[in-house]
Amino acid sequence: MQPLSLAVMAFLFYMGAASWQGLALARRVPPRDMLVRALALFGLLCHLPLAATLLARGDSLLPGLSTSAVLVGALAVLVLLLASLFKPVLNIATGLLPLAGLSLLLASGLPSPERATGMTPGIALHALSSALAFALLAIAAVQAVLLGIQNQALRHHHIRGVVQSLPPLTTMERILFEMIWAGMILLTLSIVSGFLFVDNMFAQHLAHKSILSLAAWVIFATLLFSHHRLGWRGMRAVRWTLGGCLVLLLAYFGSKFVLEIVLDRG
Repeated sequence: MQPLSLAVMAFLFYMGAASWQGLALARRVPPRDMLVRALALFGLLCHLPLAATLLARGDSLLPGLSTSAVLVGALAVLVLLLASLFKPVLNIATGLLPLAGLSLLLASGLPSPERATGMTPGIALHALSSALAFALLAIAAVQAVLLGIQNQALRHHHIRGVVQSLPPLTTMERILFEMIWAGMILLTLSIVSGFLFVDNMFAQHLAHKSILSLAAWVIFATLLFSHHRLGWRGMRAVRWTLGGCLVLLLAYFGSKFVLEIVLDRG
Protein backbone atom coordinates (compact mmCIF):
# COMPACT_ATOMS: atom_id res chain seq x y z
CA MET A 1 0.00 0.00 0.00
CA GLN A 2 1.23 3.50 -0.82
CA PRO A 3 2.60 5.57 2.10
CA LEU A 4 0.04 8.33 1.56
CA SER A 5 -2.82 5.83 1.68
CA LEU A 6 -1.54 4.41 4.97
CA ALA A 7 -1.11 7.93 6.35
CA VAL A 8 -4.70 8.85 5.41
CA MET A 9 -6.07 5.65 6.95
CA ALA A 10 -4.11 6.24 10.15
CA PHE A 11 -5.36 9.83 10.28
CA LEU A 12 -8.99 8.74 9.88
CA PHE A 13 -8.71 6.09 12.61
CA TYR A 14 -7.02 8.58 14.93
CA MET A 15 -9.67 11.21 14.26
CA GLY A 16 -12.43 8.68 14.88
CA ALA A 17 -10.92 7.72 18.25
CA ALA A 18 -10.26 11.35 19.22
CA SER A 19 -13.76 12.44 18.18
CA TRP A 20 -15.50 9.79 20.25
CA GLN A 21 -13.34 10.50 23.28
CA GLY A 22 -13.91 14.22 22.86
CA LEU A 23 -17.68 13.75 22.71
CA ALA A 24 -17.50 11.48 25.76
CA LEU A 25 -15.45 14.14 27.56
CA ALA A 26 -18.19 16.67 26.75
CA ARG A 27 -20.76 14.13 27.96
CA ARG A 28 -22.46 13.94 24.56
CA VAL A 29 -21.92 10.18 24.16
CA PRO A 30 -21.24 7.41 26.70
CA PRO A 31 -17.58 6.54 27.38
CA ARG A 32 -16.34 3.63 25.25
CA ASP A 33 -12.74 3.04 26.24
CA MET A 34 -12.44 -0.18 24.26
CA LEU A 35 -13.76 1.50 21.10
CA VAL A 36 -11.32 4.41 21.46
CA ARG A 37 -8.40 2.05 22.08
CA ALA A 38 -9.39 -0.15 19.13
CA LEU A 39 -9.64 2.78 16.70
CA ALA A 40 -6.33 4.19 17.95
CA LEU A 41 -4.72 0.76 17.62
CA PHE A 42 -5.91 0.41 14.02
CA GLY A 43 -4.44 3.85 13.34
CA LEU A 44 -1.17 2.79 14.94
CA LEU A 45 -1.06 -0.37 12.82
CA CYS A 46 -1.23 1.85 9.73
CA HIS A 47 1.29 4.25 11.27
CA LEU A 48 3.99 1.74 12.22
CA PRO A 49 4.84 0.50 8.69
CA LEU A 50 5.63 4.08 7.68
CA ALA A 51 7.91 4.49 10.69
CA ALA A 52 9.62 1.17 9.94
CA THR A 53 10.14 2.09 6.28
CA LEU A 54 11.73 5.42 7.13
CA LEU A 55 13.94 3.94 9.85
CA ALA A 56 15.08 1.17 7.50
CA ARG A 57 16.55 3.77 5.18
CA GLY A 58 19.00 4.58 7.96
CA ASP A 59 20.90 7.81 8.46
CA SER A 60 24.54 8.69 8.83
CA LEU A 61 23.89 10.73 11.97
CA LEU A 62 20.38 11.35 13.26
CA PRO A 63 16.85 10.86 11.89
CA GLY A 64 15.59 13.64 9.65
CA LEU A 65 12.44 15.69 10.02
CA SER A 66 10.01 13.29 8.33
CA THR A 67 11.41 10.24 10.14
CA SER A 68 11.37 12.05 13.49
CA ALA A 69 7.78 13.23 13.07
CA VAL A 70 6.52 9.76 12.14
CA LEU A 71 8.54 8.02 14.87
CA VAL A 72 7.57 10.40 17.67
CA GLY A 73 3.89 10.22 16.71
CA ALA A 74 3.91 6.41 16.73
CA LEU A 75 5.73 6.25 20.06
CA ALA A 76 3.38 8.79 21.64
CA VAL A 77 0.29 6.82 20.58
CA LEU A 78 1.85 3.53 21.72
CA VAL A 79 2.82 4.95 25.12
CA LEU A 80 -0.65 6.46 25.58
CA LEU A 81 -2.40 3.18 24.74
CA LEU A 82 -0.21 1.23 27.16
CA ALA A 83 -0.54 3.83 29.91
CA SER A 84 -4.32 3.92 29.51
CA LEU A 85 -4.47 0.30 30.63
CA PHE A 86 -3.17 1.33 34.07
CA LYS A 87 -3.92 5.05 34.44
CA PRO A 88 -6.97 7.24 33.64
CA VAL A 89 -5.22 9.02 30.76
CA LEU A 90 -7.37 8.13 27.76
CA ASN A 91 -8.79 11.68 27.66
CA ILE A 92 -5.37 12.76 26.38
CA ALA A 93 -6.28 10.98 23.13
CA THR A 94 -8.61 13.91 22.37
CA GLY A 95 -5.63 16.18 21.72
CA LEU A 96 -2.81 13.75 21.03
CA LEU A 97 -4.31 11.58 18.29
CA PRO A 98 -5.21 14.44 15.92
CA LEU A 99 -1.69 15.82 16.35
CA ALA A 100 -0.17 12.40 15.60
CA GLY A 101 -2.36 11.97 12.53
CA LEU A 102 -1.73 15.46 11.22
CA SER A 103 2.04 15.16 11.69
CA LEU A 104 1.94 11.84 9.86
CA LEU A 105 0.11 13.39 6.90
CA LEU A 106 2.53 16.31 6.78
CA ALA A 107 5.58 14.07 7.11
CA SER A 108 4.42 11.86 4.25
CA GLY A 109 4.75 14.88 1.97
CA LEU A 110 8.14 16.05 3.23
CA PRO A 111 11.43 15.17 1.55
CA SER A 112 13.41 12.44 3.29
CA PRO A 113 17.14 13.08 2.88
CA GLU A 114 18.34 10.15 5.00
CA ARG A 115 21.11 8.03 3.51
CA ALA A 116 21.14 4.26 3.87
CA THR A 117 24.37 4.05 5.84
CA GLY A 118 22.93 2.77 9.10
CA MET A 119 23.24 3.99 12.68
CA THR A 120 25.76 2.96 15.27
CA PRO A 121 24.26 1.48 18.48
CA GLY A 122 25.19 4.63 20.41
CA ILE A 123 23.49 6.91 17.89
CA ALA A 124 20.47 4.60 17.87
CA LEU A 125 20.26 4.86 21.68
CA HIS A 126 20.43 8.64 21.47
CA ALA A 127 17.79 8.83 18.72
CA LEU A 128 15.40 6.42 20.47
CA SER A 129 15.73 8.03 23.90
CA SER A 130 15.22 11.47 22.32
CA ALA A 131 12.07 10.33 20.51
CA LEU A 132 10.69 8.60 23.62
CA ALA A 133 11.41 11.63 25.79
CA PHE A 134 9.67 13.96 23.37
CA ALA A 135 6.73 11.56 22.96
CA LEU A 136 6.20 11.23 26.71
CA LEU A 137 6.57 14.95 27.38
CA ALA A 138 4.18 15.69 24.50
CA ILE A 139 1.62 13.50 26.27
CA ALA A 140 2.38 15.45 29.46
CA ALA A 141 1.69 18.69 27.55
CA VAL A 142 -1.80 17.52 26.57
CA GLN A 143 -2.36 16.39 30.17
CA ALA A 144 -1.28 19.87 31.31
CA VAL A 145 -3.82 21.49 28.97
CA LEU A 146 -6.61 19.31 30.40
CA LEU A 147 -5.41 20.10 33.92
CA GLY A 148 -5.44 23.81 33.09
CA ILE A 149 -9.01 23.60 31.77
CA GLN A 150 -10.09 21.70 34.88
CA ASN A 151 -8.32 24.12 37.21
CA GLN A 152 -9.85 27.18 35.59
CA ALA A 153 -13.33 25.64 35.55
CA LEU A 154 -13.17 24.73 39.24
CA ARG A 155 -11.82 28.19 40.09
CA HIS A 156 -14.91 29.72 38.45
CA HIS A 157 -17.21 27.08 40.01
CA HIS A 158 -18.05 25.45 36.67
CA ILE A 159 -18.49 21.83 37.67
CA ARG A 160 -20.53 20.53 34.75
CA GLY A 161 -19.52 19.18 31.35
CA VAL A 162 -15.84 18.40 30.84
CA VAL A 163 -14.90 18.76 34.50
CA GLN A 164 -17.33 16.00 35.47
CA SER A 165 -15.68 13.63 33.01
CA LEU A 166 -12.12 14.19 34.21
CA PRO A 167 -10.50 12.40 37.16
CA PRO A 168 -10.15 14.38 40.41
CA LEU A 169 -7.75 17.33 40.31
CA THR A 170 -5.24 15.64 42.61
CA THR A 171 -5.17 12.57 40.36
CA MET A 172 -4.66 14.72 37.27
CA GLU A 173 -1.74 16.51 38.92
CA ARG A 174 -0.17 13.29 40.15
CA ILE A 175 -0.31 11.76 36.67
CA LEU A 176 1.17 14.92 35.15
CA PHE A 177 4.21 14.83 37.43
CA GLU A 178 4.64 11.08 36.92
CA MET A 179 4.81 11.73 33.17
CA ILE A 180 7.29 14.57 33.64
CA TRP A 181 9.53 12.41 35.86
CA ALA A 182 9.54 9.62 33.27
CA GLY A 183 10.16 12.10 30.46
CA MET A 184 13.01 13.71 32.40
CA ILE A 185 14.74 10.35 32.87
CA LEU A 186 14.57 9.72 29.13
CA LEU A 187 15.61 13.30 28.31
CA THR A 188 18.63 12.93 30.60
CA LEU A 189 19.54 9.66 28.86
CA SER A 190 19.18 11.41 25.51
CA ILE A 191 21.45 14.29 26.48
CA VAL A 192 24.10 12.05 28.09
CA SER A 193 24.12 9.62 25.15
CA GLY A 194 24.37 12.56 22.77
CA PHE A 195 27.52 13.83 24.47
CA LEU A 196 28.95 10.31 24.54
CA PHE A 197 28.16 9.12 21.01
CA VAL A 198 27.53 12.18 18.81
CA ASP A 199 30.68 13.85 17.57
CA ASN A 200 30.73 17.48 18.73
CA MET A 201 27.21 18.10 20.06
CA PHE A 202 27.83 21.83 19.69
CA ALA A 203 28.77 21.69 16.01
CA GLN A 204 27.05 24.34 13.90
CA HIS A 205 24.19 22.12 12.73
CA LEU A 206 23.60 20.63 16.22
CA ALA A 207 24.28 23.62 18.48
CA HIS A 208 20.69 24.89 18.59
CA LYS A 209 19.33 21.41 19.32
CA SER A 210 21.85 20.85 22.11
CA ILE A 211 21.35 24.23 23.76
CA LEU A 212 17.55 24.07 23.58
CA SER A 213 17.51 20.47 24.88
CA LEU A 214 19.60 21.55 27.87
CA ALA A 215 17.29 24.54 28.39
CA ALA A 216 14.24 22.24 28.38
CA TRP A 217 16.00 19.94 30.87
CA VAL A 218 16.61 22.91 33.19
CA ILE A 219 12.96 23.99 32.93
CA PHE A 220 11.61 20.54 33.81
CA ALA A 221 14.22 20.05 36.56
CA THR A 222 13.22 23.41 38.08
CA LEU A 223 9.55 22.44 37.94
CA LEU A 224 10.13 19.06 39.61
CA PHE A 225 12.37 20.53 42.31
CA SER A 226 9.95 23.38 43.02
CA HIS A 227 6.98 21.01 43.11
CA HIS A 228 8.77 18.83 45.66
CA ARG A 229 10.26 21.60 47.82
CA LEU A 230 8.01 24.61 47.25
CA GLY A 231 4.70 22.94 46.44
CA TRP A 232 4.32 24.28 42.91
CA ARG A 233 1.09 23.00 41.36
CA GLY A 234 -2.00 24.16 39.51
CA MET A 235 -1.63 26.73 36.77
CA ARG A 236 2.04 27.37 37.58
CA ALA A 237 2.79 23.72 36.90
CA VAL A 238 0.74 23.89 33.70
CA ARG A 239 2.63 26.93 32.42
CA TRP A 240 6.06 25.50 33.19
CA THR A 241 5.15 22.16 31.58
CA LEU A 242 3.92 23.83 28.40
CA GLY A 243 6.94 26.14 28.35
CA GLY A 244 9.35 23.22 28.68
CA CYS A 245 7.53 21.28 25.95
CA LEU A 246 7.64 24.29 23.62
CA VAL A 247 11.41 24.60 24.09
CA LEU A 248 11.79 20.86 23.51
CA LEU A 249 9.64 21.12 20.37
CA LEU A 250 12.00 23.78 19.01
CA ALA A 251 15.00 21.64 19.98
CA TYR A 252 13.68 18.45 18.41
CA PHE A 253 12.05 19.77 15.25
CA GLY A 254 13.13 23.39 14.86
CA SER A 255 16.69 22.79 13.69
CA LYS A 256 15.60 19.90 11.46
CA PHE A 257 12.96 22.09 9.81
CA VAL A 258 15.41 24.93 9.17
CA LEU A 259 18.14 22.66 7.82
CA GLU A 260 15.98 20.36 5.68
CA ILE A 261 13.14 22.59 4.54
CA VAL A 262 14.25 26.21 4.77
CA LEU A 263 17.93 25.70 3.84
CA ASP A 264 17.30 22.45 1.92
CA ARG A 265 20.25 20.56 3.43
CA GLY A 266 20.08 16.79 3.85
